[in-house]
Amino acid sequence: MQGYGGEEEAKLPGYAGSMAVFGLYATAWTAVLRRHGRSVPDALRAGDLALTAVAAFRLSRLLSKGVVTSPLRAPFTRFKEAAGPSEVTEEPRTESGVGGTVGALATCPFCVAVWVVTTLTGAQMLWPRQARIVTGALTALAGADALQLAYSALQQKAQE
Repeated sequence: MQGYGGEEEAKLPGYAGSMAVFGLYATAWTAVLRRHGRSVPDALRAGDLALTAVAAFRLSRLLSKGVVTSPLRAPFTRFKEAAGPSEVTEEPRTESGVGGTVGALATCPFCVAVWVVTTLTGAQMLWPRQARIVTGALTALAGADALQLAYSALQQKAQE
């Protein structure tokens, strides 16, 4: 991996390790699904896909940026500043090693979303009814958040 360049070169082993861990996680889901006799469906339902997309957006934001979930990230991150309603900006405690990789990935909603989508998809295949309730609830939460932000924006506009 030498020659990749800059500060990012030191992070490559950690990212390679995280990809290996993710591969094991996805493989474990596959094994559980096979053990329970579940097969991969021929197609995804549009409604389930939409619910999963919105639910993954909301849950990944909550896990990677939420004030309330900061204790989960705290061993690997350092508070930087408040960032929007009920969100924070954090940075990894260290630049390299496992802690640096976990800190970088835990604060990245795009990175967390990969794990969330895998989890929600596996759950939909194993427990479809319950997963639809969870994804529906997370989608409703995302909608409520959007309405809260819209309401706040309207209030600010009215006060101007």
